Parts: sequence; C-alpha cells; structure tokens
Amino acid sequence: MSKFDPQNAQNLVEIEKQFAVVAVEQAQTYWNLLASVEPKDLRLTKLDDEIFEHLKAAFPELVQEPYDQLKKIDENFMKNESGKKRWHEFILQYEKTVKDYNFGSLIRVDADDEYSQTNSIFVTRLQFYAIEIARNRLGLNDVIHEKAKKEAEAEKAAKAKEKEKADKKRKKAD
Repeated sequence: MSKFDPQNAQNLVEIEKQFAVVAVEQAQTYWNLLASVEPKDLRLTKLDDEIFEHLKAAFPELVQEPYDQLKKIDENFMKNESGKKRWHEFILQYEKTVKDYNFGSLIRVDADDEYSQTNSIFVTRLQFYAIEIARNRLGLNDVIHEKAKKEAEAEKAAKAKEKEKADKKRKKAD
C-alpha cells in the first residue's frame, strides 16, 4: 500500500459537502455566540491571548487603526502567493496546540454584516480564530452583537405574541 499524498489527492464531492456542512454549522454557532455574549468577553480558544499577540506581530497591518483591513477582509490578501506564505507560517505554529487548526471555516468578509453567500469566504480555522479574536478585542463585532441581540429580542417578542394569540384562541374554544 502506498503512502497517502495530500498534494495529489482527488477532491471527493461527498467529503467536500460534509466539510461545507460543518463550516456552515460553525458559522451559525458563532453567529449565535455573537448575539448572546459581549464580543470582548468571548473566548474562542484557550490561546486567545497568544493568538492575538502573534497576529499583531505577524500581521501588524491588520491591527492598525482604523482597522480597515480587519473590518473588511481582502480575499486576495489572504490567498495570494505572499499572503498564503505568511498565513501558512502563522498557522503552522498552532499545529500541535489548536485542535482542527487547519480545518475549513467560514468568515465574514465585512465585519459589519452577517454571514451570506456574498459576505463569506472559506479560510482555515486558525485564520478564523485570529481574525475574529482581533475583531472581538478591538470592538469591531460590537455592531453585530447589538444587531443580533435586537433580532433575537424581536424574534422572542414575536413568538410571545404568537403564543398569546394561540392561548386566546384556545380559551375561546373552551
């Protein structure tokens, strides 16, 4: 039996679909976390502090005010030859300390907007952690937190109103 070579492996559609499902589920979970927890208090890993400090050292341009490069991710910056090399070096340092560090994750391109087909790109889990930890620490997800919190409150109020209507109907039927 020959050794598995990931560089020459074929992409199997079913496996890709499963990875996509996991990435979408993670995105939904993260969105729900942003709605319920103040972003500055959110911990994504046990190494958040280390990852944030490392990001600041490895990618100082991302954490320069007014944080435009963090607010709106440039996919080319992430995936061009130079960006790939820099990110690869960054990511590899967490190979033994962050579970699933190189799994695929979805990240919002524009920090002020929610996940959507046009506002999401596929990155590694560690890139997601690094960028979202920075967005949380620097207050860039506060807008989303407030927006998601209001949406959740509105949804809760709508459900309460629906329940009230159903209760009134049931009382009339009795």
